[in-house]
Amino acid sequence: MAASLLRRDKKATAAHLKADLNRTDNSSGLRQLQELLDNVLNPEKPASDTEALDWCKYLLAGGDGFEEFCKTVRSYDNATLCGLVWTANFVAYRCRTCGISPCMSLCAECFNNGDHTGHDFNMFRSQAGGACDCGDSNVMRESGFCRRHRLKTGECVPSVPCDLLLMSEMVLPRFIISIIQYLRDGYTEPESATDRDLQKVLQQLEPQISFLEELTKMGGAMRTVLTKILTNQQTFKELSMGQEENVYAKRSYEKYLSALKNSGLVSVEEKGSAGAGAGAADSPAGAGALSLLGAAAAASPNEENKEEDQDGGQCVGQRKRVKLSSSTKDPSIMDTLKHKCFLEELLFWTIKYEFPQKMVTFLLNMLPDQDYKITFTKTFVQHYAFIMKTLMKSHESDTMSNRIVHISVQLFSNEELARHVTEECQLLDIMVTVLLYMMESCLIKSELQDEENNRHVVVNCGEALLKNNTYWPLVSDFINILSHQSVAKRFLEDHSLLMLWMSFVSFFQGMNLNKRELNEHVEFESQTYYAAFAAELEACAQPMWGLLTHCKVKETQEYTKTVVRYCLETLQIWFDAIGFVDEPAPNQVTFHLPLHRYYAMFLSKAVKCQGLDLDSLLPDQEMLMKIMVHPLQIQACLSEIHSNMWVRNGLQIKGQAMTYVQSHFCNSMIDPDIFLLQVCASRLDPDYFISSVFERFKVVDLLTMASQHQNTVLDAEQERPMLEGALTFLVILCSLRIHLGMTDDEILRAEMVSQLCMNDRTHSSLLDLIPENPNPKSGIVPGSCSFEEMLSAVADFKAPVFEPGGSMQQGMYTPKAEVWEKEFDPIMVILRTVYRRDVQSAMDRYSAFLKQSGIHTGNPWPPYKERTPLHPCYRGLVRLLHCKTLHIVIFTLLYKIWMDHQNMSEHVLCMVLYLVELGLDNHMQEDKEDEEPCIEEHCHDSWFPGTSLLSNLHHVIHFVRVRVPETAPEVEKKRERERERETPPSTSAESSSFGQSSRRLTGNWRENLREAQLFSLVAERRRKFQEIINRSSHEASQAVRPKSSSRWHPPGSPPQLVTEILEIRESMLSLLVKLHQKLSAKQNSLSPGWLEEADPARHAHGDGITAIERILAKAASRSRHSKRCLQEICGRVCPTVTAKKNSPGDKKSMDKEERRQRARERQQKLLAEFASRQKSFMETAMDVESPEAEAAMDVGSAEPLDSDVLYDCVICGQSGPSTEDRPTGLVVLLQASSVLGHRCRSDEAKRLPTSDEEQIFPEDTCGATNDVRLALMQRYFKDSSCLQSVSIGWDGGVYVQTCGHTLHIDCHKSYMESLRNDQVLQGFSVDKGEFTCPLCRQFANSVLPCKPGRGTEAGAWHTPSNKSPATLVKEVGDLQEELGIFPTESNLTKEMESVIKDIKNATQKKYMDYGKNPGSPDNDFLFMYSVARTNLELELVHRGGNLCSGGASAAAKRSCLNQLFHVLAMHMRLYSIDSAYNPWTRLTQITQNRESEYGDEERPEVPMLFRDVPSLLIIFVLTMPQPLRKEHFTCIVKVLYTLQYTQALAALSVKFNPEERLAWSNTGAAKKNMPNSEKSWETLLSHVISELTKARGVYESRPEESMLSSSVWSPQSIEFTLQQFCLPFLRLSCLLQHHLYGDNLPGCLIEEEFSLLVGCLGLLPGSAQSSSSLNSATCLGWNVNPFELLSQWCSELFSLAGAPSQQAMTLLVQDPQWVAPRLLQLPDNYNTIFQYYHRKSCSVCNKTPKDPALCLVCGAFVCLKGLCCKQQGICECVLHSQHCGAATGIFLLINASVIIIIRGHRFCLWGSVYLDAHGEEDRDLRRGKPLFLCEERYRVLEQQWVSHTFDHINKRWGPHYNGL
Repeated sequence: MAASLLRRDKKATAAHLKADLNRTDNSSGLRQLQELLDNVLNPEKPASDTEALDWCKYLLAGGDGFEEFCKTVRSYDNATLCGLVWTANFVAYRCRTCGISPCMSLCAECFNNGDHTGHDFNMFRSQAGGACDCGDSNVMRESGFCRRHRLKTGECVPSVPCDLLLMSEMVLPRFIISIIQYLRDGYTEPESATDRDLQKVLQQLEPQISFLEELTKMGGAMRTVLTKILTNQQTFKELSMGQEENVYAKRSYEKYLSALKNSGLVSVEEKGSAGAGAGAADSPAGAGALSLLGAAAAASPNEENKEEDQDGGQCVGQRKRVKLSSSTKDPSIMDTLKHKCFLEELLFWTIKYEFPQKMVTFLLNMLPDQDYKITFTKTFVQHYAFIMKTLMKSHESDTMSNRIVHISVQLFSNEELARHVTEECQLLDIMVTVLLYMMESCLIKSELQDEENNRHVVVNCGEALLKNNTYWPLVSDFINILSHQSVAKRFLEDHSLLMLWMSFVSFFQGMNLNKRELNEHVEFESQTYYAAFAAELEACAQPMWGLLTHCKVKETQEYTKTVVRYCLETLQIWFDAIGFVDEPAPNQVTFHLPLHRYYAMFLSKAVKCQGLDLDSLLPDQEMLMKIMVHPLQIQACLSEIHSNMWVRNGLQIKGQAMTYVQSHFCNSMIDPDIFLLQVCASRLDPDYFISSVFERFKVVDLLTMASQHQNTVLDAEQERPMLEGALTFLVILCSLRIHLGMTDDEILRAEMVSQLCMNDRTHSSLLDLIPENPNPKSGIVPGSCSFEEMLSAVADFKAPVFEPGGSMQQGMYTPKAEVWEKEFDPIMVILRTVYRRDVQSAMDRYSAFLKQSGIHTGNPWPPYKERTPLHPCYRGLVRLLHCKTLHIVIFTLLYKIWMDHQNMSEHVLCMVLYLVELGLDNHMQEDKEDEEPCIEEHCHDSWFPGTSLLSNLHHVIHFVRVRVPETAPEVEKKRERERERETPPSTSAESSSFGQSSRRLTGNWRENLREAQLFSLVAERRRKFQEIINRSSHEASQAVRPKSSSRWHPPGSPPQLVTEILEIRESMLSLLVKLHQKLSAKQNSLSPGWLEEADPARHAHGDGITAIERILAKAASRSRHSKRCLQEICGRVCPTVTAKKNSPGDKKSMDKEERRQRARERQQKLLAEFASRQKSFMETAMDVESPEAEAAMDVGSAEPLDSDVLYDCVICGQSGPSTEDRPTGLVVLLQASSVLGHRCRSDEAKRLPTSDEEQIFPEDTCGATNDVRLALMQRYFKDSSCLQSVSIGWDGGVYVQTCGHTLHIDCHKSYMESLRNDQVLQGFSVDKGEFTCPLCRQFANSVLPCKPGRGTEAGAWHTPSNKSPATLVKEVGDLQEELGIFPTESNLTKEMESVIKDIKNATQKKYMDYGKNPGSPDNDFLFMYSVARTNLELELVHRGGNLCSGGASAAAKRSCLNQLFHVLAMHMRLYSIDSAYNPWTRLTQITQNRESEYGDEERPEVPMLFRDVPSLLIIFVLTMPQPLRKEHFTCIVKVLYTLQYTQALAALSVKFNPEERLAWSNTGAAKKNMPNSEKSWETLLSHVISELTKARGVYESRPEESMLSSSVWSPQSIEFTLQQFCLPFLRLSCLLQHHLYGDNLPGCLIEEEFSLLVGCLGLLPGSAQSSSSLNSATCLGWNVNPFELLSQWCSELFSLAGAPSQQAMTLLVQDPQWVAPRLLQLPDNYNTIFQYYHRKSCSVCNKTPKDPALCLVCGAFVCLKGLCCKQQGICECVLHSQHCGAATGIFLLINASVIIIIRGHRFCLWGSVYLDAHGEEDRDLRRGKPLFLCEERYRVLEQQWVSHTFDHINKRWGPHYNGL
């Protein structure tokens, strides 16, 4: 039966079966169909057999054609979603205004059909693929839907007729199972076969899977059917297992089972044992890796159900024992993969085959179907663990990651779905468990703190899992689902999950530990820190920010409390595991403390947003002390790294220090760390905290009053930076308010100001540099709505300017003046700078502002900025500023700076004063007064009475005891004093040693004086620590003693320390006053009455002096006592200035100042001199614009007429004439150019096509027209004659330009040798003769020899003689007859020949051979005179296309035309023109009819009327003996003008319609007999008309032509037309005359140009001088009867009056006028270009190019770097640059928006002409913001193209090796 069906026509069979199945009793139909399908879809056939597919298509269509069937089904599409799926690299859009979920994306079509004007959107290249969300109101707002999906289409679509999809429901299940069977068959375990086999299987299945994809695109109706089939468990059961008789299906099913088993699934028994041995129950890090293997794997699914249940029970038991999630509700979810429907098994194979793109697309295409979406999401979650395990094993983990995320982001972005699967499938448990499982595969023992006994494990950052970011898809999904509030709440409520999560975070705590290398440099610098920072940011910080977004209101207090509690528990476990007691291990640092940061951020949120009391969340003091240690260690190490103490660890350690503060990391790293330290500081004893800081920074030993000290831990050069670091850290700690009370807007403002102060910033870099809440799923940048407002409040926009040097500026934002004045905050800048130089940059900009606004001219100090008030919870922080320890440190440092001790610096003083000022601004609460006495009891020292800074400022300290080396100056002084028997009355003791040793010394004073112990930071801190921890004091001293002894006596130690007593008698106030004197270098810098007029506002900006004044004024205003003391001190210091007071120290400092001043003046003078020299050099050498500074060799130079021109050689510096044997040459650049060929007739630039309708026609360009003209001539006329009748070089002509510098040619050769031997990588190729001018570094590639003798043809050659025109004509003719004299061989001629060779090599062969026989002399001749023509024409273009501007043109000074003409003339004299064909005779004599001379086979010469007149001019000038007399030149011009004029008349007459022609012919004929008739155009015109009428075909009716000239010709318009026709010739002649004879070119108005040129060229007859009545015909100088001559010229056309004349006659209608060349006109909005071209297929290979590019000269669309369009090893862009621009190409790269220039064998990136709204380029379209054309930039590009200056202006060239 089936066999007979198979043989029949498929269409008929399908129709027949459909009919059968539609009957009520359809059993026979069913049977037939099944038999047919058994045969057709027999899985034993090879998959590549397409027969089966054809059958399916016909069967589905049920007798119709498949195409019609598709159409019909589509008409029932009821989908309201777009759901278009795309793969990587697709261009999509994202609109933040319309998006609810931050992952929202739209396809280009939906985006362009929606209305997003004014929205915050961008275009992006999809990295992992995605799908269009248009129509899905869960993900985006409905207002953003496009027109198509805005209508709820579902309602109006008719319901599907039941028989339409009947066949589909029958056939498709069989089709799908056949695919599954192929997949089962093809799968082999990776161990046994290479993965390539999988690819093969997939390739064979390509058509089948594509077919499924096609079905999904038929719309909602078909998707419903597919969903039914894919999710139907019954069909699956029947088909998947295979019926009894089907052996094959059985076998296939077994393969499937074994594949399941081999997927790393552990059987029950094994699993039991694995769990038991999985580590001790108290292991704090959570589960052992093994137990999780079981958790994330699946049990073999062929066991019966009841066994599964038991197995499940067992597993729960296991889990509890290893502290894993005991709350996982039903562990069998994790443990089983049981497939119940097609969808599940399809997904299983998709995973097994590592997510083939087609399968992924098919599965995603189905998503618009709601039922499918839910089932698929559940299936995906069920396979989640399995997916991640496959990912870990995969070799292509990158591709696979992208495909996984492609799917998951579609599922989890939808809150509804995410909540559903979280509740039903325990998604959160699965994710956290899988994450743990993943990380456990790469754990190592931590070596932090206690290396031997450390029980903590951390991830190993060198593992591939972390290095390659393999965990990324998982973490990304996790962050995605945490962004949904309902899901996050579940997470925060589930305590066991939280505990699990904390153990996961603790794997990262302390990873990537750095140990300081103390001896030699580390051999191998590991780069693992990238992985570590990325892991902490992505796996720890981003989920944290995700959770924090849901803890913002009072109602969520409980969540915060829970998280904080677990953080503290986990931290405690961590401290125990690493064996931490109270001191951190030395020389170790890790930048990764995620647990600390979780704790800090949740604390901050709790206080800021939830109104919780801080103390309720804090642990006891002992725990706080522990928590503080590691963050503080990081701050100290930052300082050590910047002090070069870690240099032996290599550059990577600097990299870590920078990354830690970098904008993307800072708010997840340094900010929480500093906040945590602020919290600790506000709750711990301030003295303890301050002494900890100085001890961590290792500068305790430095804090002594003695002038010398010993430091056992730091080298001398590290002391200063470390001290600066410690003080700066304290300042930041006390003044930073980011988490202590600033609002979000204030934070944004502060961040913005600090970034702008460092440098002007572009909008995008500013967005990038402002740290945002880094959870990418939080959607909006915090306050991004206010980002723009804030920006406009603090900054001004500087529009992008274009510098003449060619460097492109971007639009920048720069801080407003009031920001510098009031908001510049150096502390914030220091905190946020990655490079230290940025701090300096900010200070420089600040001082520049102060100078400019006249506030302060000197070197300012960082300004002090008032802070926002502290949040009440953190008031305790102020106690840091009011503790004795800090005051002692401040006092000591002030004293040391005043005494000029070593290692003090301005920065130290600055920070000390900052601390003092902070203390004055933040008072202690007044109620603390009562406690003072008891504090005093504790502090056994008499430094200061209390803790308040205000009262301590004026406390005088008389004596201090210090420990110093015996050799110190203090000891000497003491000996002197002993001789004088002085005993100090009261002392106060200080030192940095431990207090015990000095007690016995002080014993004898104890009774008489209230005198205290030595102060020791370290001992003090120890004591506090012990006190807090409540251990016995006995133990404490035990603990301290051994350390102290070992510390002070290292073996071979320097001189012994002795205790000395210093007399001080100062208070902080008096020290400040003295420092003020020292800084201002005046004795009485502060008069006693100074305070009265002090005004704090005046002191906001300034240097140290101002700062001290400001502090003193504040102190005086805050406390009366201080004021009194101050007045006393000032009074004491000032009044009498005796000589004795002027100590040598002061004198020295005065001298120093004076010396400095003098040195400065000397330097200024030197600099000024240098600048003026440089300026004069620039003027002579580099000046492009100004014609005043003309170089010595200039053409128009006013040298004495008879002397030779002198040239300076820029290499040897000698000056002299150019001689035959030692010629001098001009440095020139020869380049082929097609700029002239791209000129058009119309002023409008051509538009770039942006739709299929528009096109560009190249036919109307100058190059094309001239090519056609030459080809036409060659068809009818003699070749040699043709080659003299036109110019070539419009395309690929050689342009010669110079920088104006000269050198000896032999010097040049040695210079080239040295360049050749120079191994430095140059941007040019020396082998091709390229070099840079030794003086101005301009790019060049040849040297043009200067001809010996005078510069211009001066003297006798100029004087006009009174010869008659006829004699002159005769002389010119004779001169032409003279044979070329071969010049004698000399160095000069050799060089000239070599230049000629260079010129020929500068362009391609095809641009030189236009003759019939290539390489003939005629060809060469044509090429040579065309070089001259090209250069003249280009100079005209550079002058703006006319000569109205006169001589003052940049081009003139740089012109080398004079020299070029001599070289060409010398070369061309080698060819003599055969006198028989010499055009001169035909121009000046009336000859007898020569037609008889031509043989029949010989073609005629080109008629005079067809010849190109400027070409003739150049030929005559170049072939006549040089130098040419000016009268002869004028004669030639006059004769040629008559020819040009006749051509104008002929061309004009052709334009008339017959009636007009008749009319003009008659009026002219009437005037013929009037005098002077040969100088009236009317008579000449009528003569031409009558003569030409004789020639057949000239005036044959041209209907289309006559239609055009419907305008009526008036005499004025005719005159104007004739003048315009002759102008190009006149301009060229005039320019030539200017270069040959140095005549000046006067400027004029455009209207007067004709008369001016005629005057310059001497064409005007003596009589007519008034320019107004000038008539073009009056300038004609005929020397034979004009009418006969005209007749002769016209008669040359008669011989052509043969058949093909019609075409030949078009040669008459030439138009010599061309408009300046233009690049294409581009659309204003870049999107228009992008949308049309980025998907356009290439015309050569018909593929869509990977990197499409556009030629901006002609609009060609090419593949950049595309191998598809390579020809002879040259890629398409380079090829096109050779065709279109003779090796100069300007290409716009569509996908990058930038322009590249190809010049010869080099290329460079030019920049972009499209900028966004903020004036910025967007290279590679990374930001995807709308871009708009910047007209200025485009003009500059065009100007560089026309003036051939790409080589000079753009600096970064590289070779392209034909690969572009």
